[in-house]
Amino acid sequence: MKKIFVILASALVVTAANAQKPVEVGGAPMYATKNIIQNAVNSADHTTLVAAVKAAGLVSTLEGNGPFTVFAPTNAAFEKLPKGTVSSLLKPENKPTLTKVLTYHVVAGKWDAAGIAKMIHDGGGKASIKTVEGGTLTAWMKGDKLMLTDEKGGMAMVTIGNVFQSNGVIHVIDTVLMPN
Repeated sequence: MKKIFVILASALVVTAANAQKPVEVGGAPMYATKNIIQNAVNSADHTTLVAAVKAAGLVSTLEGNGPFTVFAPTNAAFEKLPKGTVSSLLKPENKPTLTKVLTYHVVAGKWDAAGIAKMIHDGGGKASIKTVEGGTLTAWMKGDKLMLTDEKGGMAMVTIGNVFQSNGVIHVIDTVLMPN
């Protein structure tokens, strides 16, 4: 449990640093004064996610007041999916499935790393996080890395945390999470 408190303290330091200067994601600064979509469209690492959000018709939602916590898979995360999965999901006839996958990466509320670390600590090493899709993610720590396990047993690591937005926070992840 001591390790979680160290991570919690580290998250608070990162939070204070992020408030002073924008975090870079995908080669672009992410401004806390812009919303999730306004920032995401500038990240070279999130072009697939942005295309998917547009295809699912979720742009206006993620531009809304929120607050939202988004676990944002990178292009490399989407490339880990079986060949043809992304192009299939982007087809209009697969919009319901695409929407389900994307909303599984969104949590209501603004959950920074410190808040998630506290949930993990309070949960005895794991925390269940309810997604907008209605499913559950399990958050846990692997050393000093925040990990997420989806309902199918897939795991993602947060590679960049606490990217604050005007309507929430983004945590960049290295794997696409899949709902049941």
